[in-house]
Amino acid sequence: MMLDHPWDISPRQAIQLQRELASEVLVRKLEGPVRTVAGVDCAYLGRTHILAVGVLCDARTMRMIATSEVVRPLTFPYVPGLLSFREAPAVIEAVRALPQPVELLMCDGQGLAHPRRFGLACHVGVYLDMPAIGMAKSVLCGQFRPPGRRRGCRTQMRDRGEVVALAVRTRDDVEPMYVSVGHRVTLEQCAAWALRGSREARIPEPTRLAHQLVTQRKKMMRGI
Repeated sequence: MMLDHPWDISPRQAIQLQRELASEVLVRKLEGPVRTVAGVDCAYLGRTHILAVGVLCDARTMRMIATSEVVRPLTFPYVPGLLSFREAPAVIEAVRALPQPVELLMCDGQGLAHPRRFGLACHVGVYLDMPAIGMAKSVLCGQFRPPGRRRGCRTQMRDRGEVVALAVRTRDDVEPMYVSVGHRVTLEQCAAWALRGSREARIPEPTRLAHQLVTQRKKMMRGI
């Protein structure tokens, strides 16, 4: 069941809402064939607006099928740990604007690897009731040993005794991706999709392409 809640709330209310909604995250195996995978990335247009670009890819080839673009006013301040309240409204609109159904979403951010176990991938996944993975380029929380140097090596990331993510080496001798459950997938599936999607780069294709496009569009829209 999809969520519906206001976004124009205070940081204190947002923290409480994260704690309440964290119990809605489902960690379970994503069944059946996945035909489409989407990635979304955001860029800030000055201090007043946010741009989100969605990219839909064929799950088998990782080739781009379609894109979407959304510009929204920023309504929430920058507060560490509350990124989803700043970016999720635009991400959600970009996902909904894609012309074909999204069967798996890769978010450029955290899932359960979050102090309150409710990062951007969890928020968007639960809000849309959609399988989602957090594909982060940096660490927000969790202690871990570096994985081996070769592609496919991984290590568990723990926070307060709980496994919250995996550090997955997607390319030889390149910094790992930090993958975590967003919603309706398992952690092992998150790692598998990180490797499946990152064929020629560290970052999986759906989010890599979204980042490329959002960077290009931002350069063209600097007047906003």
